[in-house]
Amino acid sequence: MTALPDWADPLFDADAMRATDRWAIEERGVPSLQLMERAGEGLAGLVWEIAPTGPVAIVCGKGNNGGDGLVAARLLHRGGRVVRVLLVPPPEELQGDAATNLHALPVETEPFAPERLEGVAAIVDAVLGTGVAGAPREPAASVLAAIDAADAPVIAADVPSGVDASTGEVGGAAVHATATATFAAAKPGLWISPGKEHAGRVVVVDIGMPEGAPAEPAAGLIGPTILELIPRRTRAGTKFTSGHVIVAGGSRGLTGAPTLAALGAMRAGAGYVTVLVPGSEQPILAIKLTEAMTRALPDRAGHHVAHGADAVVEATRRGGALVLGPGIGREDEAQEFARQAAARAEVALVLDADGLNAHAAALESLAHRDAPTVLTPHAGELGRLLDIESDAVESSRLRHAREAAQRAGAIVVLKGDDTIVAAPDGRAVVNPLSAPMLATAGTGDVLGGVIGALLAKGMEPFAAAAAGVRLHAAAGGLAGERVGPDGVIAGDVAEALPGVLALTR
Repeated sequence: MTALPDWADPLFDADAMRATDRWAIEERGVPSLQLMERAGEGLAGLVWEIAPTGPVAIVCGKGNNGGDGLVAARLLHRGGRVVRVLLVPPPEELQGDAATNLHALPVETEPFAPERLEGVAAIVDAVLGTGVAGAPREPAASVLAAIDAADAPVIAADVPSGVDASTGEVGGAAVHATATATFAAAKPGLWISPGKEHAGRVVVVDIGMPEGAPAEPAAGLIGPTILELIPRRTRAGTKFTSGHVIVAGGSRGLTGAPTLAALGAMRAGAGYVTVLVPGSEQPILAIKLTEAMTRALPDRAGHHVAHGADAVVEATRRGGALVLGPGIGREDEAQEFARQAAARAEVALVLDADGLNAHAAALESLAHRDAPTVLTPHAGELGRLLDIESDAVESSRLRHAREAAQRAGAIVVLKGDDTIVAAPDGRAVVNPLSAPMLATAGTGDVLGGVIGALLAKGMEPFAAAAAGVRLHAAAGGLAGERVGPDGVIAGDVAEALPGVLALTR
């Protein structure tokens, strides 16, 4: 996999973390007990923060994750807290550093029993660590279910038990944590759904790992510095040098989608936007978009027809970027229009909405394009592209985003609260900004326009997609501050884009 860019904050999977631990211990001489002690200190500190008083139940497995919990139990007890240390395995099954910390524990342990979770101020989940994947087996599965059913905040050690630290996949029972103290570095599974919904607040604990570890990150978080790479308008610039975006979409009853895509492009800095719509709908767009050019394309009953793709190709001959699909509908001719336009346009392409559905089960056809391609599906659309159920996509989002990117030879933006941007070479970055206010109709159209504008400005495609995602999410947050999170509509997000850009100059 190509190295992640500097603007991406690295995320390390389970294999990388194991390699880093071995390197620190074997190559740099760091005692493994010292690493465990620092991890337990961080875990205990988060317990103090979330539940400053009251008894604490600490549920420990037999691996190093359980050892981290035992360190936290000792330190909390030393600080005056009542601790109940509940072991899932028999104590004689603990080995290595975990066994050493069990012998150093100043309180008696007890076998795990659900009733021992009653009346506590907090529960520490130290059952399964980052090396565990797939559905937990018994007795761990029942333990995790009991922790999840308990009426107390849960602090997870490194990763919530039952969550795959490398992918965010959840194969069976899994803990929903209030917060996760993750050790040395963040892991992809804490930021990718469904694992993200289990992790709560993520706190990275410095355990004294030396710098210079050879492990490569498996993915990254889209950092704020990506916005500094967005080209800005200059004194010597013109409307054309600021970027020309062509939006091809719309149909009878669906004129809002191309309108919002155009607004997103304009508010993200595009200097010139042309909207290509069915001829019968063009007067509506001309009224809605006074700052954009609109062109009437051949249509039938308010829908695009296949030979209208000729006009799309002609409109792109001067360069720029094409946003294809918003509002085109699923009429057969409109779908053929989308397929022809995507195949023949020689500019950077953002394929969205029914433009994606036109390529259902035919991802490989997009790999023949010479110009950059960015796909912006939600889980249902990606499922249709891959010819699988949307539930399968949701359960393994990172894997399916990467698969689609490789098969299409395109950048894939898998939308969600954990929007993933995946490249054909295996690089993947995740949006860290939670933006529930974006869960409203039309915000995806705005995102398509934003990415189109950044491509038209000449940004490298992977960076353009990632910057568009970060900018869009930040604009959603700003819009929520202005009107309240439950009242945000897509137009508010478009209007907030310049405010976010102004803060990053």
